[in-house]
Amino acid sequence: MGRSKWKGNFIEESLLKNTEKRNLKIFSRRSVIPSFFIGKKVLVYSGKNFKKIFITREKVGFKFGDFCKTRQNKNGSKS
Repeated sequence: MGRSKWKGNFIEESLLKNTEKRNLKIFSRRSVIPSFFIGKKVLVYSGKNFKKIFITREKVGFKFGDFCKTRQNKNGSKS
């Protein structure tokens, strides 16, 4: 069950304030990627380290956490 349509997309307030930083560190994986992030590189926190993600037009509307894996494979190696 998703979020109600009348509420709109969730975007953390800190993301709206600090949009001009070069390497913006994002801890809020639940926030939806807004359209004004197109063409920027952001660092998304995976719980252990930051993963660099380049925002394209196809990624707008998805959440930041969708592009950053947090789980390891069964054999323990990361891909």
